[in-house]
Formats: sequence, structure tokens, C-alpha cells
Amino acid sequence: MSRQYFGTDGIRGRVGDAPITPDFMLKLGWACGRVFAREAREGGHNTVIIGKDTRVSGYMFESALEAGLVAAGVDVKLLGPMPTPAVALMTRTQNAVAGIVISASHNPYYDNGIKFFSSHGSKLADDIEHAIERELDCDLAVVPSRDIGKVVRVADAAGRYIEFCKATVPDSFTLRGMKIAVDCAHGATYHIAPNVFAELGADVVSMGVKPDGYNINEGVGSTDTAQLSALVRDSGADLGIAFDGDGDRVLFIDVDGTLVDGDELLYIIATHRAINGMAESGVVGTLMSNLGLELALRDLGLEFVRARVGDRYVKELMEAREWRLGGESSGHIICADHTTTGDGIVAGLQVLVALKESGRSLAELRSGMRKCPQTMINVPVNGRFLLDELPAVAAAVKATEQALSSRGRVLLRPSGTEPLVRVMVEGEDAAEVERLCQGLATDVAAALRAAL
Repeated sequence: MSRQYFGTDGIRGRVGDAPITPDFMLKLGWACGRVFAREAREGGHNTVIIGKDTRVSGYMFESALEAGLVAAGVDVKLLGPMPTPAVALMTRTQNAVAGIVISASHNPYYDNGIKFFSSHGSKLADDIEHAIERELDCDLAVVPSRDIGKVVRVADAAGRYIEFCKATVPDSFTLRGMKIAVDCAHGATYHIAPNVFAELGADVVSMGVKPDGYNINEGVGSTDTAQLSALVRDSGADLGIAFDGDGDRVLFIDVDGTLVDGDELLYIIATHRAINGMAESGVVGTLMSNLGLELALRDLGLEFVRARVGDRYVKELMEAREWRLGGESSGHIICADHTTTGDGIVAGLQVLVALKESGRSLAELRSGMRKCPQTMINVPVNGRFLLDELPAVAAAVKATEQALSSRGRVLLRPSGTEPLVRVMVEGEDAAEVERLCQGLATDVAAALRAAL
């Protein structure tokens, strides 16, 4: 059964354009409340947690969702601006039936979206999303007044999450003697991440910690690390750590300003665990993970498997394999022995533990993985297409694969959150990879225009 509103990561779009409108959010809150109320009757708890990032539209949608939920007879606890993984945590620790995050992650301020967590802190099951969509087709009806839900604010949510993050590292662990530049993207980690690292002993230099509702992800954060690279060099920091707007992704900057991406961070964590006898049978990546990661993990004796792009698919494959480590090159890393979802701060701490306990530099830790050149181009899409059904696309892909021979791979992937097709080519020679990707992207764009 296809879903009308839910994508791979909840519901997302431009504010003011359907479905990202106040009236829809009111109805969505009510529909969720109806479904969650049924879950609560079975599980004995009837509260939904709501958190958000720092977008100006978050206040509007928070109010609309809150009204819909209480109209369906569900109690609400408001966290205010909090990272997405903090909402997952609080959903579990507060014994809530579900958690809601109002965020469009790494997107600009004029976009927003809604993500959901189950009572276990994981993404909602497909059948729950289908049930919510069915309720959206029904007329909104308010429960009797005696059954209307109540709303409270959780005043100490930030402090609870800071303590949780610090508890994911050994008791003896300290960042004393390290100077760390931290970029919070003017997003949900602005009042969290600097405190975590400072309380663990680091000398913290912060940027992206003055949200005004409009500057989230604007020239800062994990999607634009140029300013952080400059800050690392200019401040004499040992390294830099960049988060995205909702705090579920993390990237590092080395002392010389070089970007260290999610594949490399995943390799560092996996290597540290393998060397220290922490049993890891394998690691889950995605179709976009660099081939160099797979080869480097193989050298460690670790199996590597690829999931579809999207943290929910990474998590599903981790659970199926009973593995504890997985992630994406974007920096969305899941350490299942600590969290139920991708957590930028927790993953960043795991990298710092590896760095401190090994006594090696970030450059040394990443040196065991040789990244294969990889080029990705986003091709805009108007309308919905099944790429496999376009002969011109299939022919272009085949020609590119023949040019690469056995020295690389090609991937076409429709974005789950934006009207784009991601065209990726990977191989041994950087110039050849870029040339082939440019050509393939041009052919895909032409085929999509012809199909309109």
C-alpha cells in the first residue's frame, strides 16, 4: 500500500505549501492522536512527546499538532527546541506512546517537516503510518470535554539529554587538553552540544549557536563546513565537529581544515571497537557508502552490507543482522548499543573516545581507509517517474557501467525528501568519474524532460 504523505523520513516540504500548512498539521495531530490513543489503550500510556528544531515555523506547527492531539484525547509533553535523537530518548524514558519532531533536518528554514518515533524510540512501523493516513480521510471530531488531553512543558529536557550523552562514554573519559570547534548550524543542538563537550573537559569554541528562526543551516553546519574549517585553523583547535539542524548527523574537520565524512567516522568507530575486542560482526552502510569503506572493513575482518538510503532502512538491517553499528556518508550514524536512532553527539563522542584511547590523531585514524573518488549530481524532477521504465535512462546507465568496466559502480536514486534524482558514479580515477557522472546526469535530465 503506497503512502500519500509519508516519505522515507516522515512528512516534509515547503512551509505554506500543502501539506506543510497549519490546517493540515491540526488534522495530522488529530489523526495521530486517534491512532496513538488506540496504542495507548493497549499499552497503558497516553502521552505524546513533541520536540522541534529552531525554525520560525516550528511554533506554528507545534501549536497545531498540540491542538489536534489533545482533541483526540491524548496528553502532550512539550520539549521545545531539542535534537531529534533527544526526542527519541525522551519518548522512551517518559513512557510515551510516541514522539514527534518538528524539523526539516538539513533543509533551509523555509522548509519544515514532521518525524515520528514509536514508544521504543524507533521510526514508526509502516502499518502505523498507513493507519494515520486512513484517519486523515475522516472528519475531525473532538472527544468529550472530560477526555480532552492535557499539555505540560518538560523544563529540564536539555539537562537530561546532556547527562545521557555524557553517560555514553567511559566514566574515566576526559577531553581535558583538547580544543574543539563546534558548529551547531543555528539548530537544535545550539544549547546542548557545546555543554556536553565542555562538561567533559574540552576547551570549546562555538559557532552556529545563535538561532533566530531563519538562519538554521544557512552557511553553517554539516551541509556547509567552510566556516568551521576556517575556525579550526584560526583558533588553533585540534578538530572541529559539525552538526545539522536537528542534530542527528555529525561530520568532523581535521586540524588542517579537511572534512572527515560519515563513512570515515564509521570506519574509525568500527576500527576502535575491533581493536579493543568489542565484538562487531559487521557494519551496515547504504547504497551511497563509499566503496573504500567496504574494502577497509573487509581488511578488519568485518562484514559490510548496504541498505537503502535512509536511517530507517539502516536500522532495520542492523536489527535483522543483530549488529550494533551502521550509518550513512552524510554523518547519520547509529550506535545501537547506546541509542535507538542516529545521534550526532553520541556518534561524535564515540569518535573522540577512539581518538583519545588510541593516542593517535584524526588523520592517523582515518588513514586506513582509502576513499574511492565519488561524484554525485542532483537532477531536478518534475512529476513522478519510475526510472527503470525509461529506456533512455537504462541505456545511459549501461553505457556508463561499460566505461567503468569492473573499476567502479553507478547508482541512480530518487530522493525521499526532495524532488531530485541523485546520480552517483564511483571509480578509481577522479577525472573519469566526474566526466562520466556529468554525462550521465545530462542524459538522465534529458530523459526525464522527454517523459513529461
